[in-house]
Amino acid sequence: MPNNFFWYDLATSDMDAARKFYCDVVGWSYQDNSQGGQTYGVFQVGDAGVAGLMPYPEGMSPPFPVWNGYIAVEDVDAMAAKIKQEGGTVHRGPMEVPGVIRFAVVADPQEAVFIIAKGLQAGPMPQFPAGTPGTIGWRELFASDWEKDFAFYAKLFGWTKAEAHPMPQGTYQLFAAGDAPIGGMMNKMPEMPRSWWNYYINVDAIDAAKQRVEKAGGSVAMGPMEVPGGQWILQARDPQGGFFALVALKR
Repeated sequence: MPNNFFWYDLATSDMDAARKFYCDVVGWSYQDNSQGGQTYGVFQVGDAGVAGLMPYPEGMSPPFPVWNGYIAVEDVDAMAAKIKQEGGTVHRGPMEVPGVIRFAVVADPQEAVFIIAKGLQAGPMPQFPAGTPGTIGWRELFASDWEKDFAFYAKLFGWTKAEAHPMPQGTYQLFAAGDAPIGGMMNKMPEMPRSWWNYYINVDAIDAAKQRVEKAGGSVAMGPMEVPGGQWILQARDPQGGFFALVALKR
């Protein structure tokens, strides 16, 4: 679906360790899709890819591994130009993996990084029922000023506001790309150095997933915690320091 998230990948310092950790925690299988001198692997649910794994891009040295989300657009070059016009940044691209994808690594005006992309392969992406373990179940933007950031995304992608939830640190605003909410936005904590996107991976049950995180060498930063709607979440770091989150329908 255009203007919605459709893919995610992790750039990390240790691909082998990250592959084992996430397969153990989430239950993913893994396929090496490296080609043309580019190292890239795919986490799978059944036979369908749901997320990617890659080393840090050459010349980039972030302080910790990072998950990135891809937003589908019809014209990557035109959208990259619009992002710059609206105060965002184009960090890399547009560029192309021949026959696979055209993409650009960009950031909103408050420096939260995401990727715009257009798939070049024939046929639609695999579709899973909501809540399917191993798929991404929620997206979350921690912004310096979520209202200004929402206006940026709404203008570019047509996102709309859904329900808003009051929280101790301010409003948690749900947003939709179509009919149903797909994520939330809120102001970041003061100790967070910049705005950023966080992604929640669906699992069967949150307590069992917490045990798997800790057994595999990760650390739980927050949770388990029940959220509006009856779901359970936790936020954690993988052994290389990459931040991620999990969500489940039951504890």
